[in-house]
Amino acid sequence: MLSVFEIAALLLTLSALFGWLNLRFLKLPHTIGLLIMALAASLLLLALQKIAPGLGITATLQSVMQEIDFTSAIMNGMLSLLLFAGALHVDFNLLKGQKWAITLMASIGVVISTAVVGVALWLAAGALGFTVPLPWALVFGALISPTDPVAVLGLLKSINLPESIKAKIAGESLFNDGVAVVAFGVLLAVAVATTGQHRPDLWDIGELLLRDGLGGALFGLATGWIAYRAMLAVDDHIVEILISLAVCIATYTLCNRLHLSGPIAVVVAGLLIGNHGAEHAMSETVEDYLFAFWEVVDEMLNSVLFLLLGLEVLVLSFDPSHGWIVLIAIPIVLAGRLASVWIPISLLAIRQTFSAGSIPVLTWGGLRGGVSVALALSLPDSAAKPVLLTATYAVVIFSIIVQGLTMKWVIGRTTDPASV
Repeated sequence: MLSVFEIAALLLTLSALFGWLNLRFLKLPHTIGLLIMALAASLLLLALQKIAPGLGITATLQSVMQEIDFTSAIMNGMLSLLLFAGALHVDFNLLKGQKWAITLMASIGVVISTAVVGVALWLAAGALGFTVPLPWALVFGALISPTDPVAVLGLLKSINLPESIKAKIAGESLFNDGVAVVAFGVLLAVAVATTGQHRPDLWDIGELLLRDGLGGALFGLATGWIAYRAMLAVDDHIVEILISLAVCIATYTLCNRLHLSGPIAVVVAGLLIGNHGAEHAMSETVEDYLFAFWEVVDEMLNSVLFLLLGLEVLVLSFDPSHGWIVLIAIPIVLAGRLASVWIPISLLAIRQTFSAGSIPVLTWGGLRGGVSVALALSLPDSAAKPVLLTATYAVVIFSIIVQGLTMKWVIGRTTDPASV
């Protein structure tokens, strides 16, 4: 059994190796290149195991992957740091200018997508002979609806977009995780409930959304403000980096204990420190060091996360008979995404103007990632879990590779070149 340090050493070494090979030969966007290479390596190892089972290479790497709790690593580790780093680098003034679009897409949009995807998957699975009860189909709708901030923010670094569209994509991806995780928890409770047990009603759902969402935002504002005041009182880049690191991890950890939304809390804290804090509490030297530190953290964890997504194939069991689910899940999720973008934007378009191509770009730019896979892996054992896990992984891989690599083409086809 490998130690945590040995596992970390292996993952960082593979990330560095694949990153170098991608930069040297493939020249794809960093995270997408890592994912493709990890997937290719995983499939090659699985093929080698079939051809020469005595080699033992695949079995060794499989044993390492089985020691990694993917859900815990993402939801209780990487996510807090990645969200904070992402929020730190986002211009709050741009988000403020798109506040209504971001709010509607990150809240009502998640609900719309959950309903559309859940009902469509339930109907399609039934027509194909798969047993996916409606409550479990809605659970899938909730876990696949949030756009992944890690994948989305990584994509935005490599493409040229109108600032208004970029702000909508970034803002929505940072905030909709919190809403989706709450919706996932409520719908999962409904799905596993049996006769005689308490089923969440509308009052319970409203209370959860208010406590987790608003409570998380207020808690993040409070901890971010405390960190800001502490930074204002000193001028030392080491101490201020430590303060930012502490507020990120402590805020997320305490939210988990208090049953508040950790994702929303660290995003609010990150926005406060990255904007108000950078302007008023940091010298130019401190700001350079602090932002550079978090950029390194962001890129390093991004690399490990996308590597893990590719290597996860080694330990996931996929039933070939679920192939039809894969084929229908991808267009269903895209349809749900289109509905979740089109309805809020159409409502807001009555009173404000949007950049040309906003709807297709926001739809195609809604990448899914590690959060969806982590939630799918956390599902309790049931007849529906293998089907939902297969569908989730297929959608995530498709969105990152296909949508990620074709995003520039979509932008060129749908936006006004003068505004890009």
